[in-house]
Amino acid sequence: MDTDHPHDPSTTAPSRAGFPEHAWQRPSACGPNSGNCVEVNLGSGGFVGVRDSKIAGSPVLVFDRGEWAEFLEAVRRGEFDS
Repeated sequence: MDTDHPHDPSTTAPSRAGFPEHAWQRPSACGPNSGNCVEVNLGSGGFVGVRDSKIAGSPVLVFDRGEWAEFLEAVRRGEFDS
């Protein structure tokens, strides 16, 4: 567990309903017809949902805003570049 953003067990992540269907976004690099992207939803209660666009009914991975900010910073630093 990250000590900078410890998970608060009293905070409950939203259900799939906490991520409205109309609010899913995909990167512009994916284009309108690409099915190989992840989609992001800035849901209720400060949670961020991530799902796979090519899988109908994809499970939603849920992150709090602190976790999401750390992930974006790691991407910017190139930590996931191969």
